[in-house]
Amino acid sequence: MVSSKAETVDGYLTELPEARRQVVARVRELVNRHLPEGYAETMRWGMISWEIPLSRYPTTYNRQPLSYVALAAQKQHYALYLMGCYADSSQDAVLRGAYVDAGRKLDMGKSCLRFKTWDELLPDALGAVIASTPVDVHIAHYEASRARK
Repeated sequence: MVSSKAETVDGYLTELPEARRQVVARVRELVNRHLPEGYAETMRWGMISWEIPLSRYPTTYNRQPLSYVALAAQKQHYALYLMGCYADSSQDAVLRGAYVDAGRKLDMGKSCLRFKTWDELLPDALGAVIASTPVDVHIAHYEASRARK
């Protein structure tokens, strides 16, 4: 499944085969457990998205809520999009360092952490990275990135 037309997270989970649903549900629980207050879980762009609602911050360049984390079951892997790592190089370094310290391979681009099984993840490191960026800090990173353009 590359993109879903589900309108709710429960609908998205229902579409997944059982084994993939279990992995997505487990990662979802990890994100929800560590997510700072003020982010909202929803479906956007065919995946589970945790974002800053427009009612809190309406002035985005594309008039869409400001994304913080997203999760998708792709065709060959799962994808966890960590915009905090993209916006804050220190968070990126923390996550990459945790994988090096654990002797584990990290398959990650600028924000997209790709994995094929739950066991490839470092839940404590991911939880810490997700918990590290309150809404106001994420907004500040976003505004700083837009000011440079």
